[in-house]
Amino acid sequence: PDGSGIYFTEPYRVTSKLFFIPLDGGEAQAVVDLPGDVSDIEISRDGKLLAFCYQDLDKPVEIYVAPLEGHQAGEPTRITGANDHMLDTPLAKAEVISWASFDGTEIDGILYYPLGYEEGKRYPLLLNVHGGPADHYRRKFSAAADFYPLQAFQAKGFFVLRANPRGSMGYSWQFRYANAGDWGGGDYKDLMAGVDHVIDMGLADADRLGILGWSYGGYMSSWTITQTDRFKAAAVGAGVTNLVSFTGTTDIVDFLPSYLEGEMWERYDLYRERSPMHNIGKANTPTLVLHGMRDFRVPPGQGFELYNALKRKGVPTRMLILPRALHWPTEPKPVIKIGNEQIEWFSKWLLGEE
Repeated sequence: PDGSGIYFTEPYRVTSKLFFIPLDGGEAQAVVDLPGDVSDIEISRDGKLLAFCYQDLDKPVEIYVAPLEGHQAGEPTRITGANDHMLDTPLAKAEVISWASFDGTEIDGILYYPLGYEEGKRYPLLLNVHGGPADHYRRKFSAAADFYPLQAFQAKGFFVLRANPRGSMGYSWQFRYANAGDWGGGDYKDLMAGVDHVIDMGLADADRLGILGWSYGGYMSSWTITQTDRFKAAAVGAGVTNLVSFTGTTDIVDFLPSYLEGEMWERYDLYRERSPMHNIGKANTPTLVLHGMRDFRVPPGQGFELYNALKRKGVPTRMLILPRALHWPTEPKPVIKIGNEQIEWFSKWLLGEE
């Protein structure tokens, strides 16, 4: 309000914080420095009171207020209890972990434990890859509505690992651009190093691994099944499977040329080489394909290419088509349907359930 600077929220590792940056060119400073996710900021006209939404792995989103003095927030006070009822059900635990990738780069992730976890026992692991690829996972409430129902997976007896591989926001400019021209390269190795880390922790069963993701996460899931047979099941949501056909049909035609540092006809070999469809002959993993028919971001043809190729190869596959869905399904029934389909798919291939 006094015109001295700008307040802004920004991802920071596995959190999202409120920062203040002065207009005189000084360094940004954290205004609210909590371990979870800060969003939806409002500041009073006199600049003395801050209101914001906050959530953490075990805390549903609520509204908090805090006094502001010298661009620093005081002790926050929760003023709503809209989601208190969600704490009536026991929640499985989650924790932040880190590991060193192939080149020494430190990678963060959030590991969600099975409900009723018994120390010393190994459980199946689901690797859940985020979209973007510049999106990032942070400490949000683990029982929030989503087509990746974390607590439902945990209640079935799965570990779930959500990682922030190179290319994710929230770290540095260099980290965010570290996958430029290298989709399926260093980012893939970051994810595999995370899986190995959870296995080395004595938690995950190396013979019961699954992978799932949406959008770029769908790309990485479909890419992974062409690179390794380690995973016993996969779910590819709105995945980019053919970089050549994708770049000419998406509604963001400059997206891949900016990431792969050239137009498709200029770097055709790279587009082809890093396409899951170009490598599909090596895929043997049972795969669930999910796609919205009104997806203009990643057109449904990308899902059909994957599904039809796997079917013709004799690889167990199933495709769920969502007639009205755009790129990110939001209607409650389709969201629940997507979650249930994935639970059933991984329960079949990793738990042996019919």
